[in-house]
Amino acid sequence: MKKPRRILVAIKSPGSRAQPALRKAAQLATALGARLELFHAISEPVYLDAFLLEGLTLEQTQKQWRDRLVKKLEKHAAELRATGLAVDVACEWDFPAYEAVIRRASRTDADLIVAERHATKHVLPWLLRFNDWELLRRSPVPVLLVKRPQPWRKPGVLAAIDPLHSFAKPARLDGEIMEAAQMAASALGGKLHLAHAFPGAMLPAERLSPVSAELAVSLEKQATREARKSFAAAIEQAGLTAARKHFVSGHAVDVIPKLAKQQHVQLVVMGAVSRSGFKRLIIGNIAEQVLDALPCDVLVMKPASFKSKVKGRMRGVQLVPTPPYL
Repeated sequence: MKKPRRILVAIKSPGSRAQPALRKAAQLATALGARLELFHAISEPVYLDAFLLEGLTLEQTQKQWRDRLVKKLEKHAAELRATGLAVDVACEWDFPAYEAVIRRASRTDADLIVAERHATKHVLPWLLRFNDWELLRRSPVPVLLVKRPQPWRKPGVLAAIDPLHSFAKPARLDGEIMEAAQMAASALGGKLHLAHAFPGAMLPAERLSPVSAELAVSLEKQATREARKSFAAAIEQAGLTAARKHFVSGHAVDVIPKLAKQQHVQLVVMGAVSRSGFKRLIIGNIAEQVLDALPCDVLVMKPASFKSKVKGRMRGVQLVPTPPYL
């Protein structure tokens, strides 16, 4: 991950005083010398004919709505500019919100998207369609989802890598994850942690039945040794041997959140391979499941080869029929 020059902050509620995502984006921008853009997508529908009752045209209604929101964004921006940060403001009619954010990031060449995570825990997240999940799945730009309102103070930053490349995860992605984690830890004055969750040897059922218990244990030990060697080799190749290393046994969904809590980690950096269709229904998305369980903020990165399917053309205002009076 290259050093961010421009950070897009997706502001969900411009009128809210508390802006955890904005606060942490400002911390990163200050540390990295990046420029911020506060962006809000107006994705709410406008009822047909409703604005006519006020004697306004659709264009006038859109302008009034947008001007009111820009004023609120500018208030946040003014506070940040007073600290010396370079801050832009943008507000556009576009929907759905996650597509609007991705389109804006693409048009402005943003290097990082920062968004506040919905507080509600999702059940079967890979089957549902929420703005934060869709932003993760579809954005080619790294996405930082802020789950905790507290500002970072010399945070522990954990890079969750998979040197075995489970689920066909590209090998280069691990290097980018470690690079991003190192950058964040260095910029924020924190400690870098590297972790690999090894679920154990995956022995086919047809091989287990005739195999003795002693041989099964031997195979498990061999697989663990090879996994440790791969983990150590990935760290050495990245030049991060001074980082704290954690080789943990178990499924990532279980052990990574537990490790993050034990080590008081405030930011986890991990990769995601976007999936769709029947394959997703079978294995889900590990990044989404881990994210839901993590007690801290998460920076999610995609492979360099990832291509977003979000179209570049803005949708504009969403018009819906005026509901009849009952």
